[in-house]
Amino acid sequence: MKRTPNWKSEGPIPFDIHPTVFPISAALIFVFVLIAIFATGAETLFSDLKAWMSTYLGWSFVMTMNIVLAFCVVLMLGRHGKIRLGGPNARPEFSTNGWFAMLFSAGMGIGLLFYGVAEPMYHFSSPPTAEGQTVEAAREAMLYTFLHWGLHPWGVYALVGLALAFFTFNRGLPLSIRSIFHPLIGDRIYRWPGNVIDILATVATMFGVATSLGLGVKQVNAGLHIVSEKFLPFVVPESTFVQVILIAVITGFATISVVKGLDSGIQTVSKLNMYIAGALLLFVFALGPTLFITNGFVEHLGAYVQNLPALATWSETYENSNWQNAWTIFYYAWWIAWSPFVGMFIARISYGRTVREFLLGVLLVPTLLTFFWMSTFGDGALYLELFGDGGMVAAVNESLAGSLFVFLSNFPLEWLTASLGVLVVVTFFVTSSDSGSLVIDIITAGGNTDPPVPQRVFWAVTEGIVAAALMLGGGLVALQTAAITTGLPFAIVILFMCRALQRGLNEYAASPGALSAPPPDTSDDDSDADADGG
Repeated sequence: MKRTPNWKSEGPIPFDIHPTVFPISAALIFVFVLIAIFATGAETLFSDLKAWMSTYLGWSFVMTMNIVLAFCVVLMLGRHGKIRLGGPNARPEFSTNGWFAMLFSAGMGIGLLFYGVAEPMYHFSSPPTAEGQTVEAAREAMLYTFLHWGLHPWGVYALVGLALAFFTFNRGLPLSIRSIFHPLIGDRIYRWPGNVIDILATVATMFGVATSLGLGVKQVNAGLHIVSEKFLPFVVPESTFVQVILIAVITGFATISVVKGLDSGIQTVSKLNMYIAGALLLFVFALGPTLFITNGFVEHLGAYVQNLPALATWSETYENSNWQNAWTIFYYAWWIAWSPFVGMFIARISYGRTVREFLLGVLLVPTLLTFFWMSTFGDGALYLELFGDGGMVAAVNESLAGSLFVFLSNFPLEWLTASLGVLVVVTFFVTSSDSGSLVIDIITAGGNTDPPVPQRVFWAVTEGIVAAALMLGGGLVALQTAAITTGLPFAIVILFMCRALQRGLNEYAASPGALSAPPPDTSDDDSDADADGG
């Protein structure tokens, strides 16, 4: 069975630590961390920057997400769908179930736990257009939740993942973001243009993952507080100090996982994560308002399909509010910032899949699972508010992070469900951290898919430091600002990525025997004559 090439020995960038990408990426990340911790008024700065970018550049995120999704659908239905990643004789390295478990855990992870109850209830209370806390508000709440967690994020992940897998497995290039742009800039991917692309990818990945880790640790803290308050002789307080300690402890587990590698570490944690999350999901579905949830899932899915064009292009032109900036634009920027991480991770585990199989699997299966998750928890909470004892709107207003555990308190065996909730957040945390570390390791090692252990440890620890610094420097606002700030420049990279992938597939279809790119010109001359693309 063919596996990912070892670019340490074969590739054109023979470094475990790339001499440009590694130090510059690390420097940029730590400068941001120092600003977050020590700059006076950092929280105000983050808030103002987030508001400005969302207001004046939000339209660019909306356009980017729609262009990418349309491109993926056309590609899935087009003539290149039969191309197999790795060549005609390639076969998948991982089982289909293992593949779905890893990509789902990496792609959504902590966000599903954090927002599964909180987002639908928040939209129910303060919807963008409907009157709050009405039946119409409930429908609108689920519709926009589906928009945020549906095809659009998975479209971005699919684009980056497919492009990386194709240029690595079919064109013989390093597993790095820069490789995607060989059809456009030729051998310049090995010089400063390629370095810039990989630096952007590294920084975006770091802050995208750090945002998730920050959200996750807030929820772990909230869950431990509720569990300890009710069932333990001591109470774990909800505080930034506790959250920093939790980040340190859980990052330690993630470091152990990433050191063990993809097969024995990350895949094992991903499967464990899916089993625990699945158990929690089935428990809520079976003991909650099962018929209401099932009806809601069908109804919301139909409404999503019917209204998708209008939903996807809505830009809050005539509404005098910042609702879209606070939700849709943040999500889009977060998904774009996550895309190098999730895309590279999916590429790494997708050897042997056809283009059509890859796109169908990445676009449809995780989306449907996500919709079912959101329906189970979101509609379950809405049912309590509309027809039960209520209290869910108040719980969300008091604490987004703690709303999941308030919801679970309405079920039997509260100590078990709350503990299970904490455990699944922790495993999602570990999966996101170790997967993100592995991706950054690969990028900063010049495409080497088996980076040295010290480098794995460095980036795993750095992710924890960044998440802790953002929590100290501005909390949720700082986390959201980091995602939006790094997502914007990478959105431009993603648009060019569509063109590069299209050209690469066309060239491969015309000459499928040419499995490797031309050997790079390693001279110092950076003239146009050296590049074969453009």
